[in-house]
This record gives sequence, C-alpha cells and structure tokens, in this order.
Amino acid sequence: MCFSNLYKRKVRTLLTTVGVVVGTCAIIITVSLGVGMQQAQEEALSQMGDLTIINVNSYGISPDIDPLDDAMLEKFRELDHVVALTPAYQLSNWGSISITSGKYMYDSMIYGVSLNDLEALGYKLTEGSWPGEEGVKENTVYFSSSAVYDFYNTKKRSNNRVYEGSGKDPFVDPNKDKMKFVVSSQKENKKPKEFDLVYGGTMEQDWSKSPSSGWGVFVSVDYLKKLENEYNKLNNITVNKDAKKSYDSVTVKVDDMNNVAAVEEVIQGMGYTTNSMETIRKPMQEKAQKDQLMLGSLGAISLLVAALGIMNTMMMSIYERTREIGVMKVLGCFISDIRTVFLMEAGTIGFLGGVLGVGVSYGVSYLINTFGGGGSQDIYGALQGGIGSTSVIPWWLVVGALLFSTLVGLLSGIYPANRAVSISALSAIKQD
Repeated sequence: MCFSNLYKRKVRTLLTTVGVVVGTCAIIITVSLGVGMQQAQEEALSQMGDLTIINVNSYGISPDIDPLDDAMLEKFRELDHVVALTPAYQLSNWGSISITSGKYMYDSMIYGVSLNDLEALGYKLTEGSWPGEEGVKENTVYFSSSAVYDFYNTKKRSNNRVYEGSGKDPFVDPNKDKMKFVVSSQKENKKPKEFDLVYGGTMEQDWSKSPSSGWGVFVSVDYLKKLENEYNKLNNITVNKDAKKSYDSVTVKVDDMNNVAAVEEVIQGMGYTTNSMETIRKPMQEKAQKDQLMLGSLGAISLLVAALGIMNTMMMSIYERTREIGVMKVLGCFISDIRTVFLMEAGTIGFLGGVLGVGVSYGVSYLINTFGGGGSQDIYGALQGGIGSTSVIPWWLVVGALLFSTLVGLLSGIYPANRAVSISALSAIKQD
C-alpha cells in the first residue's frame, strides 16, 4: 500500500525525493572532505615518523624511580596494546668492540637491540632475512645500508676508505666475506679477543627510526653486553655491580595509533619522559573533527529543508485522501495501522532519497578525486578514497547518512500521520 500510494503521485514523490538526495549528498560530500583533510594530515605525519611509536627516555628521572632496565622492559611488554619494543644500548667505551674482515676494520657505532622485534617495529631489509619463530643465533649481526662503507683498510694511512656515493664497491661484502668481532686490549702484552659472527642482513635506510637504520650495526643487546663484559675482563676494568643500570632510551610500538595516548600515559605514570607523534597528531585530529562537524552541519541544513518538503507532501496527501482515511476507520482499521501507513510513506521517501544520495555522492567524490588533484588514478581508488584523495567516504558515513535521511523522513511524517488519525470518520466519508 505504501509503494502504491507513492507511485500514484509519481511527480510529487520524485520532486520530494530529489530534495532528500540533495541533502544527503551535501552531508556526505562535506564530511568526506573533512575526512580527506584528516587522512592527508595523518599521511603527512606518517612520513615524519611511525604514528604508533613511543620513545621512552630515562634522562632526568627521579632517583626513586625504578631504572629503565630489562625488568622494566618486561613490564612494558605486558601493557595492553604494546606489540614490540627495543632498547638502544651503546657501548660505554667507543671503539672497544670492532668488526674485522681480514685487513679491513669497522669501529663505528654498534647498537644493542632486540633483534626479534625489529621487523614489528617497521625496520625493512634490502638483503637477508629477519629472525623466524625459532629466533636467531646470539652473534647474528644486521648492517645498516651505510655501515659497509665504514670499513677501512688498516694497512694504509691514507685513501683507506671507500665513500658511499662514490660509485665504488665497499671493501667488505658481509654476505660473502668472513667477519669477526674483536674485543680490543689497552695493554700491549695482551692480545685482543676474537669472536665469530653471523651475518643476518642489510637494512633499508630509514632516518626516522630510533635507533636509525641509516647508520651503524645492530646486534642482540644481550650479546653486546657479553662482549662488553669480555672487554672489561681483558682490560681489568672493575664494574660496580650494585649500581643501577638503565637504558638511555627504549622504543615502544603500539598496535594502533588510537591507543598511543593511553599507553604513553601509563608509561609517564611510571615516572619516565616520553615523546611520540601523538603530541602533534592529537591537536590536528581535534581540529579536523571540528571541521567535519562544521561541514556536516552545513550539509544537514539541506536535509532539514528536504524534511519540510516531505512534511508538505504528506500534508497534501492527507487532504487528498481524507475520504480514504474515513473509509479505513469505518472498516475497523486500527488507529496505529493508519498512522503506520503515513509514517512508512514518509520514511520510504527518506530512505530512497538517502540511497540515491549515496550513489550521487560517490559520483561527485569520484569527480573531485579525479579532477580536483586527489591523486587517484583509477575508478576504484577514486571511489574508495585512496592515498592522497581529497574526498574520502568511509563506510560509517554511508550508514550514518542512510539512517539520518530515513529518520528525517519518519520525523517529518509524524505530524501529518497524527493529523490523519485525528480526522473524524463520519466527516471524512462525506468528503468528495
């Protein structure tokens, strides 16, 4: 009955539906522009660094705070949403540990890290492979892309290096040449100690990481501490075992950027200073949400105007169908059923207008992304709002627009429906 009544008044129904289409389209497009701006901001921030990374520092913490040691790292791992972490351990004596391959030596930076977490932390390899489920040998080494150029010829005093970018191959190829760790001795009567190492791979250059994969060599933090202990024994260096040992910094990765603030707050509550991209992202996100609300409100005005059109259409329908209403009452129809008929007609107009509005919105969004500098080069990318898109229509916006347009239709039909059921049956059937 609902569809039959609407079809009988095709032109009026069509014109009223068009008003809903325009209102729905206005809401979706305006909000999609706000979503596109927010996505562009997050993409720009992601190029500056990983949005799910928290850097924890132990500088300047109170002496009463527990040290940032292995025990504290285990507490960090047990926090909700933490998926990986690594310290950035450095030798206390620069050059105490080196890597040699024949007459060539590397004595630059060596980092002690959690090798099993590097892949989860976003480090990438250009060669080799990450540790599997069984882990890696304790003496496994990963090189940064530039570290191989830091090997120098110990037999020469000049021109003993190959510089990166010179077009020449480095002296050492870690994948082929045999290499060893060398623990240096400060005394002439003691020989340095040598330890075998296993080449794990070469990492892609990424200066946004901490520690950066653009420079240095990475080895298991436990093994680096072991080599450092060998250096202390070899050189008769006494270490205070009662002193609190603490890492200078630890990198923590969270499963989702929306959980960064909560994890960061917990770590700060433990007494440590932290920094992350959240300090930049949060104000930008709040501004983007305000922009979306403002743009959506402007679009909602169009839909509210359409609601007046639906109300007007239903009121005219009631005046034209007064006799029909009277007949239904005389035949014994429930008041609630008569009210439902008119509410369904109003809701159907709202729903159909919403569906068509969604379709039109996707078309407008496609045109904006294709010709408005959105960057999407194919239909799927333009419709889905790919990377660099100006207009992005997420699924929740589509569902919300459909529900809103249907609700507007139903609300617009309440007064006309109540008007219909209040008509006297006797006077209604006398109506021509």
